[in-house]
Amino acid sequence: MSYETAKITEITSEAELRELLGAPMPRALAKERVRLHERDREWLSLSPFCLIATSDAEGNCDASPKGDPPGFTKVLDDTTIAVPERPGNRRADGYRNVLANPHVGLIYLIPGRGETLRINGRARLVREAPFFDDMVVKGHRPILALVVEIEQIFFHCAKALMRSSLWKPETWDPDALPSHARLVKEVQKAEESVEELERYYGEVYKEKLYKA
Repeated sequence: MSYETAKITEITSEAELRELLGAPMPRALAKERVRLHERDREWLSLSPFCLIATSDAEGNCDASPKGDPPGFTKVLDDTTIAVPERPGNRRADGYRNVLANPHVGLIYLIPGRGETLRINGRARLVREAPFFDDMVVKGHRPILALVVEIEQIFFHCAKALMRSSLWKPETWDPDALPSHARLVKEVQKAEESVEELERYYGEVYKEKLYKA
């Protein structure tokens, strides 16, 4: 390791953690629910983006972003939601994890809003269902969906997004790093030239958002 481990004080028990953080407020404990409230449904109908966390049987973790037009997550009933699959890189890291360990965690964002909606539950992969017809976007009908049985749901406070100034354009600097094509060339040692990669991640990339 490059850092000096001898100078690090590690937390190794929940008692130590609680001594450091203190106890949560009663309201923080009471906010957990197990069924969708009408406001949860409304949030899902307005959210175009979520992060899905998974782990395999050995505890190796993955977090994957999912995005589509607002309302892309379909509410099946008060305790079940479904997230459609769209064309991607086919690694299927999260899906392979679900096959080994069904526990998942999701965070839903609404642009400009500081709070997030957190959902934890058990997931399964579904390759065909009647509700797939309701998940068609730009002619693409999902080939599978992640169906989540909700075990815990609550709204998470806005402090993290407030601290990060995530939704403040004046703090953005997307050109601070090289283009994605250049990053791919440098990090992945791709065979294509930077120019070829720039073309691929330009208009071609946009055209394939809903094409396998």
